[in-house]
Amino acid sequence: MARLFDAYVIADWTAAEGKKLGEGSLWIGVAKRDVRFRLYTETHNAATRAEGEALLADLLAEHRKRGDRVLLGFDFAFGYPAGTAAKLDLKGAPAWSAMWKFIDDNLKDKPDNTNNRYQVAAKMNRLMTDQAWPFWGAPASQAQRWLTSTKPPVDADAGVPELRATDARAATGKLAPKTLWQMHGAGAMGGQTLVGVPVVRRLLDALGPSAAVWPFGTGWRKLDADDLEPLSVLVTEVWPALYAAKPQTGEFKDQAKVRLTAEHFAGMDDRGDLAAAFAPPKDADDALIARVQDEEGWILGV
Repeated sequence: MARLFDAYVIADWTAAEGKKLGEGSLWIGVAKRDVRFRLYTETHNAATRAEGEALLADLLAEHRKRGDRVLLGFDFAFGYPAGTAAKLDLKGAPAWSAMWKFIDDNLKDKPDNTNNRYQVAAKMNRLMTDQAWPFWGAPASQAQRWLTSTKPPVDADAGVPELRATDARAATGKLAPKTLWQMHGAGAMGGQTLVGVPVVRRLLDALGPSAAVWPFGTGWRKLDADDLEPLSVLVTEVWPALYAAKPQTGEFKDQAKVRLTAEHFAGMDDRGDLAAAFAPPKDADDALIARVQDEEGWILGV
């Protein structure tokens, strides 16, 4: 059985302000095959998101020259809980695309990693509820009228779900994705998503028709080699926590996460299991499929 991809690139993004290397910084893992088709993995560390974005562009260009097809995974959400775009009164369909444009128009991220993600979250709260929710969690220096440091009151109703369908499905025992509405704290995904979405949008714009994002641009369905034939890059959302990475000697935890996640999907492809991973669960109904394809997205492997 032919593999779907030649290389597997996993980016562990960061919302950090200021330059940083090592643990808690931006890591990129690449699993690929040598001239004898033996799989090996390399990892890269970037001090800023701008450096990480440039590195990804270079890696993708290198593989494109080789005629490789690349699976590119990012560890932040590609969509928001159903109804978010409507609450923001965003025009245009599909909802995920309107959300991406809104974030890209509002998010400012400088080359030194300083950014306005808390201000963007506060603006979204103001537009959605005129209260300090659904987004919450900010350092004291960033707290304001529409974004507080603590959780909203238990009776606060933003009119949107706390979790996406894929986040709820991924939760097993102690392993559970945090809500996208949390902006700050260990494992918080709100800020990472805000600074990450514009990067994916720019990469896709630069690659043009040779790239697509799953499941928004492909449909939520099994993908075989014929479906991917025009593409050099398929961009997906991943969650490395699913794979319980254990660092090797001298390896950072985040470095191990991108290495193991890249190797995981390469292994699935070798076994012929990856095509089916792009399809919805057997119990998915038409409403869920529309919700995922139009607005929320899905974590590959859930």
